[in-house]
This record gives sequence, C-alpha cells and structure tokens, in this order.
Amino acid sequence: MAVVEERPVQVVADPAPLGLAGFALTTFLLSGHNATFIPDLIWVGPALFYGGLVQLLAGMQEYRNKNVFGATAFSTYGGFWLGLGIFIVLAETTHFLGGITNPNDVPNAVAWYLLAFAIFNTYMLLWSMRINVAVFTVFLTLEATEILLVIGNFDVAHGNANNSWVHAGGWVGILTAAAAWYASAAGVVNGMSPKPVLPVGSPFWGRMPRMSRPGSPMPRRTEG
Repeated sequence: MAVVEERPVQVVADPAPLGLAGFALTTFLLSGHNATFIPDLIWVGPALFYGGLVQLLAGMQEYRNKNVFGATAFSTYGGFWLGLGIFIVLAETTHFLGGITNPNDVPNAVAWYLLAFAIFNTYMLLWSMRINVAVFTVFLTLEATEILLVIGNFDVAHGNANNSWVHAGGWVGILTAAAAWYASAAGVVNGMSPKPVLPVGSPFWGRMPRMSRPGSPMPRRTEG
C-alpha cells in the first residue's frame, strides 16, 4: 500500500491590506477632486495601476486564501477603477478630438456606471456584517458615496454643474478612504504581531470561518 506523504501547508501573505490600501488611496484622490480641493485627473493613474491593477491582483490572491468575499470585493473594485480610469481617458481623448457632441453624456454615463456598482455594493454591504466592524464601515461609507455621486452626476447631466450632491459625495468618499486605510493599517500591524494591535471589531451576525486569522480585515483562512 502506497504511503501518501502530506505536504506542509504553505502560508501566504495576507493580500487584504494591500487591496484596501490601493482602494483607499485612489478613493481619496478622486473624492478630494469631487470635494474641490484636489485637481482633476491626478487620480486616473492610480485608478489604472494602484486601485485598479494592484487591487485586482490582491483579489486574485484572495482566491488562494479560499476567501470568496475578499476575492469578489477586491477583484470587482479593481475592475471598477480600471474601467472608470480608461473611460475617463477615452472620454477626454474623444472630447479633445471633437467626437463628443453632447457633453452631458459623460456625467450621465458615470451616473449609470456608479449605480451598477452601487447595486453590487448593496449585497456586499449586507454580507460584510459577517466580517467585522472595520470592513462593514468601509462598505457602508462606500454605499453612501456611490448613492450621492449617482444623484449628483445625474444632476450634472441635466445641466446643474457644481452641484452640492457631488461635493457631498466627495466628502463622504474621504471618510470611505479613511475607513479603508484604517482597515489596511490594522491588517498590516496585526499581521506583524502575535496579538491584534488595532481592533477591527466582531461580526454583527454569524461567525467568522473556522481558523480565520484574528485581526485580519478579511476572513483569511489559515488551514490547507
């Protein structure tokens, strides 16, 4: 009878802090523009590479950790930033070349884009209640940000430029970035310490998956 040799479990680094950091920084830059204190377009590069590509890679690594929530969240919002960034690049290029006949088409399109992601974010917000308070706060503030920006961009598309809805969405987006940065920082320092240093809170309902790593912003499994 052949003896099957068990291979040791390979421990991989937690990708959640990286994904949250990429999301936070890009959200901060765009939200600062919406709140009128950061120049426009500076966020496009980070949207394509840090909030986009890097966050997408973090989502792919979450599959290896058997974390369906983290994989879905990071991969989706990595795609969100990639899609939004390339849309703005194409819109600006097309506008420069004289291809956009109705300038209101851009905010109208952005509003529908944000609405679609707000639908996704709604059920992720509900399921984030099974993770911890830190992650729930990220999705809660993000939900408010997306709704405000949906209303604001539809308002802009109807001729009401510089409306307060977009500005409000910018300030709430800054709160979203702060919440994501905190969750990222907690994941980094807690991953370097034998005991959690920064609290992330407990789930509102249900329990974390068995053997999840304490103090991680996402339910990272440690078993094989």
